[in-house]
This record gives sequence, structure tokens and C-alpha cells, in this order.
Amino acid sequence: MQQDDVLSFELGEMTLAELGRRMASGELSSRRATELYLGRIEALDGRVRSMLETNPDALEIADALDRERRSGAARGPLHGVPIVIKDNIDTHDAMTTTAGSLALEGSKPLRDSTVAAGLRAAGAVILGKANLSEWANFRSNRSSSGWSGRGGQCRNPYVLSRSPWGSSSGSGVAAAASFCGAAIGTETDGSIVCPSTVNGLVGIKPTVGLVSRAGIVPISRSQDTAGPMARTVGDVAAVLGAITTADPRDPATVGRPSGLPDDYLAFLDRGALRRARLGINRKRFGFHSKVDALMETAIEALRSSGAEIVDDLELDTPKELRDSEYEVLLYEFKTGLREYFSALGPDAPVRSLADLIAFNHRHGDREMPFFGQETFHAAQEKGTLEDPAYVEALETSRRLAGAEGIDRLMDEHRLDAIVSPTGGPAWTIDLVNGDHFSGGSSTMAAVAGYPHITVPAGQLHELPVGISFFGRAWSEGKLISIAYAYEQATQHRRAPRFLASIPS
Repeated sequence: MQQDDVLSFELGEMTLAELGRRMASGELSSRRATELYLGRIEALDGRVRSMLETNPDALEIADALDRERRSGAARGPLHGVPIVIKDNIDTHDAMTTTAGSLALEGSKPLRDSTVAAGLRAAGAVILGKANLSEWANFRSNRSSSGWSGRGGQCRNPYVLSRSPWGSSSGSGVAAAASFCGAAIGTETDGSIVCPSTVNGLVGIKPTVGLVSRAGIVPISRSQDTAGPMARTVGDVAAVLGAITTADPRDPATVGRPSGLPDDYLAFLDRGALRRARLGINRKRFGFHSKVDALMETAIEALRSSGAEIVDDLELDTPKELRDSEYEVLLYEFKTGLREYFSALGPDAPVRSLADLIAFNHRHGDREMPFFGQETFHAAQEKGTLEDPAYVEALETSRRLAGAEGIDRLMDEHRLDAIVSPTGGPAWTIDLVNGDHFSGGSSTMAAVAGYPHITVPAGQLHELPVGISFFGRAWSEGKLISIAYAYEQATQHRRAPRFLASIPS
């Protein structure tokens, strides 16, 4: 495929709303859209390795949805839309769910995850499973984002030598490269917003409890969530509405407030910034001068669109918070993984974290050619969730990130959202030394369990950079309004060009 073909794809950059309009008019069918996306994956994914498998039943599903539409029974904005999901999200179909690991190769869950079931109910075509940082990047502190034993190294479609960042790397690349209408990622701390920022996407990490985690390979019961990744704010709003539900399989969703919306498209308001009071978190600036310059331009765009700017706020991520978060994740990973393996039934290929560690040792040439599993070993040494050390760490994390962190700052300054750079431009892939983090702003919202949305804010040397808006629990609607108004005022999204290197 030549460079012109990369950029001239028939469905390239097409929004879900436009896909829906074309399907409603008969100009496009779900089958045709599915064929086009599958063809693009076949032609281009060898360059980026974003996909682990495609759904062999996708065309049959699309045909059935086309018949429904012709009968007048379209289900909503996702009807017939092909969507890619991360390979730690269970589907009970012809595909497997492996978290990228050879230890789960061939594993077929006994039922759909609640997220997959919600997508199907909304009429989406689950097109395939995306590559990811194996075990959602919770195996080693020297890992390379986007590498898995099953899929190898996923690459950034903007510049192929660069990292796709974060564990939802394949989801980010697939959405950015127009391999699908939208994608689903998961986040514990950064794994939706980070791959979204470096892949030029909008990504939203919802409040923990808005989206069920049932049937998702876990790291943390207190921080994990799934969320949409797509090319526009409108697209993530459409997908978010399809996957939010109270679910008895996930206790975090049961105690949520009543009256939460199930249609986030209603929050797409171009004038939202005229009513917004935004705090600029300067503590997350300063790691890259050119990122700072982009953020200053973004702040001026927010102000010009009517936002009231409260500058020079300081929301730091103290060492005590980082240490307590890691302690919580180690405990919860060990417990959660055992529960997930148990739900696979008697034929589960591994039954515990100890089994997984042993498998990786036996297959080290394929599973650990570049980095080890020291995080697994650290988690294996932990006890149960009744241990005082865990209980104390969890209380510390929630207090510092929530009541004494985001909530305190928003109360003091009467804010609608906090603003900061999502992260820096993608670094060069380094399988020897691992990731080269520069800066970012995911941790406070992640640990508090609060919502966080990132939107494209420009590019540095062909590499996208995003701006973050985060705030109180359950404020997804407000954040979507703010993000949409910023997006419409700036229009920074650019399609990737699959460049081999940074142009000189």
C-alpha cells in the first residue's frame, strides 16, 4: 500500500455519526464497512501489529445487523459499527481472551464480559481483539509498552519507530489508523489516556463503577475500568453510553448514584466553555518545553472560548501516594487474577499467579526475551485483602488522591475541571531498557477513581500530544461538554502517515 492509499482510505477519519447516516441512507452497509476495515487491517497492520485476531464471524454479524436496519429496527448510534476491543476483555465467541499472554493462548471464556454484551446489545460489530502491553503492563518495571508474547511489539502509526504507550496500545493504534470505528481500552493508571494522547485520539477513563469490569482480566478492583478510545469526542460519547450499566457481577457499579445518564451524546455542547471554570495544574508542566508551549496555546484557546481560567494550581503526586498505590495494586492483582482464572472454569490453563509465574519460567525464551516478571514476584509475596498493610495503603491512596487531592482543589477554587498535559510525545521503542517516560497526569484521577478525558492538542515533529480534563466522580457529562467545546474550537486531530522515522 502506497502513502496515498494510507491517507485516502474510504472510511478514514469518518465519525460514527457519519457512518450511521450513510448506513441509514443505504449508501453504506455494515457489511461493506466491516469489509473495508478488515481490508485495511490486512493491508497495514503488519506495520504496526495492533491486532491479535479478527472476528471470523464479523461479516455474518454485520449481515444480520443490516437485515435489522432494513426492517426498521436500528438500535442506535452504534448499529452496524465495527469496534475493536482490547484482548483482556472477555468475549464468548470464536475469539480468545489472553491479555496478550501465551499462558492463556486458546482460552475462551464461558460468557461475554458485560462490556462486550453491551456493545452487542447496542448493535456494534466486535471486529477483533487488539494487542496490548501484556497483562496490561503489570509484569515488569522494564517493559516496553505495546509488547506481548502473543503479538510482539505494537508500533505507533504516526512514526513507526515510536512507542504506542500504555497497555491499551493496540486499541489506540487501531482507532488512530482507522482500522475500526472506535476501540475499547482499559485503564488502571494511564492505560486509556496515555495511548490516546500519543495516537492522536480522544480517550475517556470513566469513574470507577460507571462501566462494569465483569469479564475483564484484572489488575485492581479499586482502579480498573474500561473506556472508549476514538477519533472525536462525539465518538467516545456514543460508545460510552453503550457500555455504562449497573451490573451485579461488579459490586462497584451497584452503589453508584441514581439518575446517571445513559446518553452522553446529549452533552456535546459547543458553548460549554462559556460556563466553565477551569484550573490549570502547573505541577504537571515543565517536563518538555515544547509540550508546555502547546499547553499555553491550548489555555489561550480555552480562555478565548469563554472559559474562566484559574492558573498556577498545584496538584502534585506525592511519593506517599505513588508508594501506596503500588502496594494496593500488588495485593489486588494477586487476588483478582485468582478470581478471574476461577471464572474460566475447570479447563483454565492456569489457576493462580504462581502458575503464571511458573509458565513464564518454562517458556522464558518466548515470554521473557526482553524483560522479566519482577512485578509478578512482588505481587505473589503479598497476602490477602484483609492484611492491615493493604487496608492502610488503600485508605492512604484514596485520601491523598480524592478528598485531599482533586476534591480539595476543586472545592477551594470552585472548579468544573482540572487541566494539564496528558503526556509528552511518544519516545523511541527500546526493548532493551524499556519505556522512557517523560511526564503525564494520569495518576491522581486513576487512584481516586475519577473520570479523565484527553483530547488532541497538537503535534511535535509529527507526534501527537493531548490535553487532559479531569474532575469529580461521575462528572463524565461535564467533562465531555468541556472537551467537545475545546475540540470544536481547535480541531487538532490529524490522521497518521505511518512514517518510518521523524522527518529531518
